Formats: sequence, structure tokens, C-alpha cells
Amino acid sequence: MSGIVFFKTKMLEQLKEFYTYQIGCEIWLEQADCALFRHGNFIFGLCQRDEHDAGGMLTFFYETREEVDSMYEKFKDIAVSEPAHNEKYEIYQFFARDPEGRMLEFQYFDHPVDSHLMADELLLTRRSIRKFKEIEVSQKILDKVFELCRFAPTSMNTQSYYFKIVKDKKVIEKLAGVRGKSSSPIGNAPLAVAICSDSELSRRHIQDGCIAAYHFLLASWTYGLGTCWIAAMDREEVKEILNIPEDHYVATVTPLGFPQKPGKEVPERKDVSWFLR
Repeated sequence: MSGIVFFKTKMLEQLKEFYTYQIGCEIWLEQADCALFRHGNFIFGLCQRDEHDAGGMLTFFYETREEVDSMYEKFKDIAVSEPAHNEKYEIYQFFARDPEGRMLEFQYFDHPVDSHLMADELLLTRRSIRKFKEIEVSQKILDKVFELCRFAPTSMNTQSYYFKIVKDKKVIEKLAGVRGKSSSPIGNAPLAVAICSDSELSRRHIQDGCIAAYHFLLASWTYGLGTCWIAAMDREEVKEILNIPEDHYVATVTPLGFPQKPGKEVPERKDVSWFLR
């Protein structure tokens, strides 16, 4: 978050209820006669005044068309248009107005977009993805992912990890067959990535490799790319396929691509007190 848009309002309390309970925003901060709302990484503020701003537009975007449709069903009474595809901008959208008359837009991008997740969203929404769209992952996005990955921590900053990007479909199919059903998701993606570490560079190369692998999973999700941790890939067959030295460690070989469907809802989790011992 690096900026806030403020609007004047004559009905702050009513709008606080509308934007939190109806739109799903959270109140990020309250200051005197102003309330600051957060919706993902979108921060906007409303301040109680004797006049209000009715110009401009607040846009909320979602991960799927279905979510836009769901919001339309919820706000059909205040909508000023039905959901439709906008060819010019490659978006799926509809418009409505808040109780004070401000224009609201609800949309889904019909194309991949750059990073937009806040840190808490990133950690809460990452999921294991096993099916992928047949869309090429551009070198531009890969460069951004690996730029983040080079900051993964290692023992004594040895930087002992490295990545093997696999684009050859035949090689991907071989990797997918190494562990049968367990490794089969690799074959569903346009790319596979092996996260490895060099035992000659670090006495803690296994830990270095595992940390780098999870760093890669998070970095990928930051740019909308799905992954799936495939365990037990540190084996001779994998190293032969990828020409990896025998004494190096393979933390995982993960499929990589744009998810065919959004990640599932948060699976059931134990209460936080269970993890604190």
C-alpha cells in the first residue's frame, strides 16, 4: 500500500456499514471524523463533512467472473448495468452506486495481471494447484519471480540454492511419471521448476533448498502462478533427467503455470492456540 484516496461524505456511519457489511471491506484505520477502508490492497477513506463528493469511481476487482456475478445478484437493486465483457479493456464488469450516489465498478480481468496481493492475502490464499491453463508464462513474469527468489535466506548467506526451469514437454512428462499419481500434476503445467541446493557450498544445503523452494512457491503466487509441492523428488532418476549432480539436493520439482481455477477456500485449520506450545 502506498497511497490513499479520500472522499467527503455526509453519511459516514451509514457508509461504514455499507462498505464493511455489504462490499466486504474492513476498516483499516479510524482517525477522528475519517474512516479508512481496505479491500485487498485498495485503501480509500471517507471523512464526515457538510458536503459530499459524488464524482469519481471506486473499482473493486475479483479473481473470477463468478464472484462478479455474485456481487451483481447482491446489488441488483442498485446496479446501473448488468455484468458484461468489455472488449476494449478485456474485463468483465458491472456498475452500481453506493447509498450516497458514488459510482461503483465490480470487475474481473480477462487476462493475467501483475502482482497485486498484500502480504497477508499472499500467505492466506496460496494453495496447491494441480491443473493449469494452457497459457504461456512469459519471460517477463519469470524474471520477476526469480528476482524475488534471490532474496531467500540461507545458512551464513551461502546462497547454495538454484533453480532448473523445464520447458521441454517430453522432459516434463518424464518428471510427471517419476512418482505416479503423486507427481502427475507436473504433467498438467506448461513448465516445471526444480529447486535444488549445492552441498559443496553449504553444510545446511537441505534447509537452504527447502527454504528457497517455499520462497519460490510464494513468489510465484505473488504473480498469479500456481505451484504444487511434489515431495520425495531427491532421487537418482530425477537427477539423471535434469543433469543434476548426485550430491546436490532436490527439495522439490513443482509444476508452474496459471491455475485453471482459483484456489480452494481455506481448508479447516486448528485454532491458533493448538500451534503454540
